[in-house]
Amino acid sequence: MAGLFPSDEIWLLSDQDFPNPAPEFKSVHCGRGPRNVIERRWWLWGLQGELSRLNIDVFHGTDFAVPYLRIRPTVMTVHDISPWLDPRWHSSADRIRNRTPLLLRLGLATMIVCPSETVRRQVQERFRLRPDRVVAVPLAAPSSFRPSATKRPDTRYFLYVGTLEPRKNLQMLISCWRQVRRFVPVDLKLVGRKREDFPALNTEPGLEYLGPVPDEELPHLYSGALACVYPSHYEGFALPVLEAMQCGAAVITSRDNAISETAGGAALQLASDDSQAWIEAMTSAASEPPWLEDLRRKGLRRASEFSWTKTATRMRDVYEEAIRRFRHV
Repeated sequence: MAGLFPSDEIWLLSDQDFPNPAPEFKSVHCGRGPRNVIERRWWLWGLQGELSRLNIDVFHGTDFAVPYLRIRPTVMTVHDISPWLDPRWHSSADRIRNRTPLLLRLGLATMIVCPSETVRRQVQERFRLRPDRVVAVPLAAPSSFRPSATKRPDTRYFLYVGTLEPRKNLQMLISCWRQVRRFVPVDLKLVGRKREDFPALNTEPGLEYLGPVPDEELPHLYSGALACVYPSHYEGFALPVLEAMQCGAAVITSRDNAISETAGGAALQLASDDSQAWIEAMTSAASEPPWLEDLRRKGLRRASEFSWTKTATRMRDVYEEAIRRFRHV
C-alpha cells in the first residue's frame, strides 16, 4: 500500500516495541506504546490516545480486534472462524472467542474484512452481520516467489509449510507418509513455527523439521518438492497453497471450502480424514505420473490471478468505504 499510495501516511501501532518492517518507505511509521499507567490498558485507552495524537482517519485491526470506543471508522480483519469451531484447535484463544463477537455485535467495527468469500459468508452467518459490512479481500504470495531453477535434490521429498498446530492435521499426514515410505524412498519436510500445543516430533529417518524458514529460502524448497502437502481440517485462505503454486509446485491438499476457493481447481484435493486416499495419492505422486506435471502448470496459471497490488487496492477501497459509512451514521 505504501508503494501504490505514497501520499498516504501509514502508522503501525502496538503496545510492544518493534522495528519498522518497511523502512524503505518514508510514509510508514511506528508509533509509541503506552505513555503512562492508564494507557497500559491498551485497547481501551492507550490505543485511543495514540490514534487521537496522530489524527488517524481510519484504524485497521488486522487480528480480530478494534478499539473499544466508537470514535473513528475502523476495519477489522477476521481471518477465519476456527476459534469458534473447535476449542481443541486454539487452546489459548479464549480472549478472541469472547471479545470478537461482542465487538461485532456492538458495531464497533465499521467494516469487516475476510480473506475469502467462504469466510465472508461464515462470518456473516455466525455473527448475524449485514452482508454489506463484510468484504472479501484475497491475499497473495510475494512476487519473489517463483519457480527456482536449482538442480533436482538428491533426495525426493514432500513439503508441508505452515504453523504446526492441531488444526493442520499433521499427525495424519505423518502417519500416511510413514506408510508411503515403507515402499518408496521419499522424505517429508515440515516448515513453520511449532505451536506449544503441538505434540513433540520424534526423530526418525526421512522426517525433517526445519522450523521457521526465511521467505527468501521458501521458493527453493517449494520448487524442489515432489509435491506440497496441506491436509488442514479448516482454513480461511491457505496462503501456503498459493505460494506453492506460484513456485511451480504440485499441491495435494484437503477439500476445505476456502482452500478450494484459493486453489481454483489447480490442486489435487482429498477429504482431510481419508488417510487411505492420502496414502494412495502420495504413493502415486512418488512415481511422478503425468498428472503431477499437469498440476504444476495449472497451479502457475491459477497463482497468476493473485497479486499484492490487487489486495492493496481493494483494501484501500475498504478504508474509503469505512470512512464514508462512519460519516453518514
